[in-house]
Amino acid sequence: MEVVYITIGVSIVVAVGFFIVFIKTVKSGQYDDTYTPAVRMLFDDELVLEKDEKQIKDSKTKTN
Repeated sequence: MEVVYITIGVSIVVAVGFFIVFIKTVKSGQYDDTYTPAVRMLFDDELVLEKDEKQIKDSKTKTN
């Protein structure tokens, strides 16, 4: 039975350690997305075209 208490204690210590490391990496910007902004400009034209098509459809339904 003592082994269960030791295992629970060790697992809690390890979990807290991983949580602290995770918080430090998030604060240091480890998970910031630096790739998407550079690629976003490649897809801007497609977004504008979709927006224009939607406006054309909306204007057609309003006039009919």
